[in-house]
Amino acid sequence: MGRPVSRVGRALAAALLLALAVVAPASAASPTFEQPTVTATFRDIVFAQAFDSPFDLARVEILLEFPDSLGPDVVQVAGATAAGSRDLTYGWSIADDGYLAPNTPITSRWRLVPQDRTQAPVMGPPVRVLYSDTRFTWRTVQGDLVRLHWYDGSDAFGRRALEIAEKAVRDAEAFLGVTESDPVDFYVYATQDALYGALGPGTRENVGAEQHADIRTIFAWIGPNDSTAGNYVPHELTHLVFDTAVRNPYHFPPRWFNEGVAVYLTEGYALSDRSAVEAAASRGRLMPIRALGGLFPTTAVGWYLAYSESVSAVAYLVREQGTPALVRLIRSYADGVSDDEAFTAAIGTDVAGFEAAWLADLGAKPPTRHGPQPAPAGPLPPGWESDASPAPAAGSPAPSPSPGPGPGGPTEGGSPLREGWVLVVAALAGLLVGGSLAYVRRRRRARNSAHGADGADGAAP
Repeated sequence: MGRPVSRVGRALAAALLLALAVVAPASAASPTFEQPTVTATFRDIVFAQAFDSPFDLARVEILLEFPDSLGPDVVQVAGATAAGSRDLTYGWSIADDGYLAPNTPITSRWRLVPQDRTQAPVMGPPVRVLYSDTRFTWRTVQGDLVRLHWYDGSDAFGRRALEIAEKAVRDAEAFLGVTESDPVDFYVYATQDALYGALGPGTRENVGAEQHADIRTIFAWIGPNDSTAGNYVPHELTHLVFDTAVRNPYHFPPRWFNEGVAVYLTEGYALSDRSAVEAAASRGRLMPIRALGGLFPTTAVGWYLAYSESVSAVAYLVREQGTPALVRLIRSYADGVSDDEAFTAAIGTDVAGFEAAWLADLGAKPPTRHGPQPAPAGPLPPGWESDASPAPAAGSPAPSPSPGPGPGGPTEGGSPLREGWVLVVAALAGLLVGGSLAYVRRRRRARNSAHGADGADGAAP
């Protein structure tokens, strides 16, 4: 026989039932979402979401997630925010919202932010879309790792390009000691205009291929009868394996090193590159490798020389230090170290020391420095001297101040600046005096007006 329920127990039960009665309607009054949709065509994407909200909204947002992004892009979507059913759309236009590479996957979710700030935002279901270049009917052939896509040319052309790509990946993996596991998409365009249309308006005019490691995709311009497939395909795939070997969130190797490794592993230090470097060295026209850490020159001569110098430097490193040193140098970047730290750990000298040794091996003088130059020597304005300047020796006369420019005399360094300060001080003084006079006049007018209102004659004192 059970024990009788006490008054306290009955009170607690009643309170619990009351709490459930209060909570139940609130939890039931949540927005409901239909399945979102996305329609993607080349250069345009339309996201749509239908929902029913039982409460007013402060705003409606769409969250767009892209590969390798730190977080979603949040976009506020215009539309009515009163409670009720809504069917909203958001359009992404490449012309208005920025470049987006084909083969980019996008995950979108809609978020409803209540007008009542005590309520938490409500997320809708996610939907994923692959943005593609729908201008062409693509054919695809797949190997162990590479998926090759092309639209112009025979099946034999596609299979041949795939064979070259698969071999390039295996060779780069073996050399760098990394293993690729995620598929790689390789898109072959038959014309330059078609490729540049896919790569966007910012594409440089000397680009023949481009790899995007974040989406593991390569785009290349290779005509069906073009023999350059044997160069472009391995070169770009080597870049992708190189990216796998050095990937880190802090620091990427310099451009010359990346390109030099790709050329060295796929073509070697060819006679044409050697001739270009030796000719530039003899004429004093080599570019510093430190200047090739970012974008290469756009002129044809500068662009080709940049590639030739890059592979020359890598070939010199291998000849002097051996292949293991090159691999150590590449792999060390995965730790996010600086260029000098990576070079010092791998070959015992920093980038400047390596460049000097490479130039000496070529018999070349240090490249001429262009661009901003140090300020010319000359006297400085008073107070601008460095604290590190040596003090005058005991008993030696103090240095006399630099004379100002006299009539017909020479202008000493620093004098124009001194004259400028005099003008500035004079201008400030003029402003202060003028402001004071204006203030006095306003006070007099105000006082006169007050006297007139009180019945005074209003005459100025």
